[in-house]
Amino acid sequence: MMYGWNMALWGWLGMALFWILIIAAAFYLVNLFTEQNQTRNQPHTDRALDILRERFAKGDISQEEFEKSKKGLS
Repeated sequence: MMYGWNMALWGWLGMALFWILIIAAAFYLVNLFTEQNQTRNQPHTDRALDILRERFAKGDISQEEFEKSKKGLS
């Protein structure tokens, strides 16, 4: 009699673990693809403009060069 109850418990726990793993994998894959798409969709000009601002802040380029380069990125 105990053997049947014990097998039913293990079967239920195994099925619950199976579905938890499936749901966790689905969330992981959605998160992975969402992060990749966000990174791909960012324009490269944002990073270029950040570098340009850093160079201007350091004094590597003058204000005229900054303005000219900034127009070139637009």
